[in-house]
Amino acid sequence: MIILGAILMLIGFFAGISILWVIGLILLIVGAVLWLMGSMGRAVGGRRHYF
Repeated sequence: MIILGAILMLIGFFAGISILWVIGLILLIVGAVLWLMGSMGRAVGGRRHYF
């Protein structure tokens, strides 16, 4: 999710499409929050492990 957000932000920035930039920023923030919660050992979305 973090990588997808970064890609959308770059495409939106260079193409001048602001909605892609905003969606990419939101995905980047949500991905970072989920990553931090998962690294602290909290169950994210009702699951402790994703494998």
